[in-house]
Amino acid sequence: MSNYAQPSVGEQPPVVHPERLVVPATGWMALASCLGLLVLGVLMMIGGIVSGSGFAAVLGIMLLPIAVIGLCGLMAITPNDSRVLILFGEYRGTVKQSGFFWVNPFYSKKRVSLRIRNFETGSTSTPEQKDAAGTVVQAKSRSASRPSKVNDRDGNPIEISAVVVWRVTDTAEALFEVDDYVHFVEVQSEAALRNLATRYPYDSEDHEESLRGSTDEICSRLREDIQERLQTAGVHVIEARISHLAYAAEIASAMLQRQQAGAVVAARTKIVDGAVGMVDMALEHLKRDNIVELNDQQRATLVSNLLVVLCSDRHTQPVVQAGS
Repeated sequence: MSNYAQPSVGEQPPVVHPERLVVPATGWMALASCLGLLVLGVLMMIGGIVSGSGFAAVLGIMLLPIAVIGLCGLMAITPNDSRVLILFGEYRGTVKQSGFFWVNPFYSKKRVSLRIRNFETGSTSTPEQKDAAGTVVQAKSRSASRPSKVNDRDGNPIEISAVVVWRVTDTAEALFEVDDYVHFVEVQSEAALRNLATRYPYDSEDHEESLRGSTDEICSRLREDIQERLQTAGVHVIEARISHLAYAAEIASAMLQRQQAGAVVAARTKIVDGAVGMVDMALEHLKRDNIVELNDQQRATLVSNLLVVLCSDRHTQPVVQAGS
C-alpha cells in the first residue's frame, strides 16, 4: 500500500519527471574555441582602435562577451557525481558521465551526488550559513544520534535507532519530486523505524518474531519500509540496520530482573530434568546388577538424597550413619 495520498477528483496529478541521460560535447574543443575568440576579440579591438577602423573595434568588443558566455558552459564532473541541466525552468537531461564537458551556457547545472551515503536516525543536520557576501560563516554539521523513544507492540517503552545506507539513483525525481531529498530521507527513515517498532515486541518467549530475537528479518523489513517511502524521491536504500535497541530507563531495571528470573527458572528446570534422569539411571543400574535390594522407603530416601545433592546450588554436607 502506498504511503502517499492519491489526488482527489478534479485535482491534477503531479507531473512526473523521468530521468533522461545526455552525453554532452567534450569541453576541450570548446575551451580552445572560447579562448581563441577571447584573444581574437582583444586583438581586433586594439587593432581597430589603432587603425581607426570602427567596424573592427566594434566586432572585437562583441566577440569578448560571446567568448565569456561560452566559457560559462564548461563543467567538470567527478566520478559518482552528476549534473542536472535546466533551461529556463525546463528539465533538459542529466549528465552522469565523468569528465570535462561543454553544454549550452544558459543551462542551470544542478549538482546531485551519486555517492553512497549513510546516517543514523535521531541525528539532526544543520545546513551551512552564508553572509551577504557569500562567505560561509557556519559550516554544515550533524549532531550526535539520539535514540528514538517509542512503545513496542506490548506497550513497553523502548529506545531504538538505525543506520540507513542509501544513494540517489534517479536525479530528476530527487531534484523535482521532493523539496529537499536529503531531509526527506532522514524524516521518512525515522517514521518507518517508529512504525516498525510498534508492530513487534521487544522480546518474545514463544519463538515469535521480535525486535531483539529476529534481527535479520526485522532489518530486512525496515529496509523495505524505508524503500517504499522513498520510492518517489529517486533514492535506493542499500541497507538498514538497527544500531541501538534497549528498554527505556524507567523500566530497564524491572525488565532486567524479569530476564534474570526467567534465566534462573530456565537453568533450574534444566538442572532438575538432568537430575531426574541421573536418579533414574542410578536406580536402574542398582536393580540390574543386584548391588543392593531396596524397599519402597529406602528407594524414596535414596531418590530424595540424590535430588538434593544434584539440584543444590551449594556443596552438600553428608551425614554418615554409624549404626545399622
